[in-house]
Amino acid sequence: MVIGMVNRIKFLASAGAFVVSVMVATVPVEAQVTPFNQALAQAAQKDKEIAAFYKARGYKPIWTSNADKQRRKAFLKASEQADLHGLPSGAYSPERIKKLLKSARDGAERGRVEFELSRMFLDYAQDIQSGILVPRRVVEGVERRTPRRDELDLLNALSKSSPNAFFKSLAPSTPEYARLMEEKLRLEKIIGGRGWGPKVKTNRKIEPGAQGPSVVAVRNRLIAKGYLKRTASQTYEGEMVVAMKLFQQDHGLSPDGVIGKGTLAELNREPEYRLQQVIVAMERERWMNFERGKRHVVVNIPDYHARIIDGGKEVFKTRSVVGANKKDHRTPEFSDTMNHMIINPSWNVPRSIATKEYLPMLQEDPNAVRHLDLLDTNGNKISRASVDFTEFDEETFPFRLKESPSRGNALGIVKFMFPNKYNIYLHDTPAKPLFSRQARAFSHGCIRLRDPRDFAYALLSKQSNNPEAFFQSKLATGEETRVDLRQSLPIHLIYRTAFTQAKGRTQYRADIYGRDAAIFKALLNAGVVLRAVQS
Repeated sequence: MVIGMVNRIKFLASAGAFVVSVMVATVPVEAQVTPFNQALAQAAQKDKEIAAFYKARGYKPIWTSNADKQRRKAFLKASEQADLHGLPSGAYSPERIKKLLKSARDGAERGRVEFELSRMFLDYAQDIQSGILVPRRVVEGVERRTPRRDELDLLNALSKSSPNAFFKSLAPSTPEYARLMEEKLRLEKIIGGRGWGPKVKTNRKIEPGAQGPSVVAVRNRLIAKGYLKRTASQTYEGEMVVAMKLFQQDHGLSPDGVIGKGTLAELNREPEYRLQQVIVAMERERWMNFERGKRHVVVNIPDYHARIIDGGKEVFKTRSVVGANKKDHRTPEFSDTMNHMIINPSWNVPRSIATKEYLPMLQEDPNAVRHLDLLDTNGNKISRASVDFTEFDEETFPFRLKESPSRGNALGIVKFMFPNKYNIYLHDTPAKPLFSRQARAFSHGCIRLRDPRDFAYALLSKQSNNPEAFFQSKLATGEETRVDLRQSLPIHLIYRTAFTQAKGRTQYRADIYGRDAAIFKALLNAGVVLRAVQS
């Protein structure tokens, strides 16, 4: 039967009569009114993308015909490996796929199965490409939009591609994702074996030279974790101290070899906890399954570092201070574009800081915080003597506070801008001692850099033969100066408590805001399970 520009097919369904309109705008498509077509069209009414896909191809199957054997096998294989990716395999399990195919005994049933398989495929493809969860719905502060693919495009690509190659291409192709998968399997084998042995029990610091049962437990734990070769030593010295320093480095701790409360807590973490971190990191990597820029800036919040990556290699790294673990202070996660820096910046005090922190001080003493200018809504300077600060509260305070450029300015000598609605940026700070701390969550949300000059030089190196001299010439004026970056670059504020290295062990950090715990709970609710694999 040849369908023209517009033709209506009426057929009788088991639930009653209904009308399906098949519209083809250009090339005529041949289709027969069969039980398969009828059942597929009826089922596809629930999903406009699937309906559009099958309508455009005249309701020809992609799963249930003899010609679709390789595609079925590829989907079965992918579903069998879903656990490797930390996906909720129950949603697209091989058993369910086999059961559906086995139930397709006649044309009508095949039509319904055709729809179900396409829906399962789309769920799988979106999950492995873009993540299981919608970040903003899981935890506050994750302001990231996942790269959801167009479902009609996915179906069309599937129908035209080599099945095995297509399914392999769905997961993120980054080296980080591949290494996280390897770490996941390693941890699963450890869980399926003997774990890391008994925990270390002590109420005291363990320092070099110590002996006793707790040292033996430390030794055994370090051996099990792969930091120390087998030894019978019962004294905390030599190679055992060196191994502990390496462990401390890999877990974001001060590598002093002293086993205090923080080191002990990390040493006693079980492989199940580390596996949770890795599974969350894989989900986060799927959230960022997009081109991040050949040259870009990345700030890992719980790692307390900012980096410049160029061509996949780290070309600059500096310590950072991030938002304190308080409401309205936690640094949000998002991606944007850095396009300029301001040398000798003024600090326009955010209203929340002005009203919650400085207004009470001004009410006690109008001459408090003298380094800040009091401005009206038009930017005019106001004499403090003319204001009774006790008349105002957080809601009614009508003034702004501003700090002029200076070496003691809260923003230091430079700030790096990627204009965003969260008012977050990178900047210098006069509070240098904070960078020597192990945990560095102290700011109101913005990111402070230990080496802002060197960071500026690295950015300016793409547009100046002598970036240091250029920067210093602007700094010497003492005037607030905007410098645009000729090559703006993406910046990604991320939150990874588990991340890998091209060479070396997986790194683990503390979940300073509790975000990963909330994400893992949501993954469990979505059907993700922890596996134990027998070696």
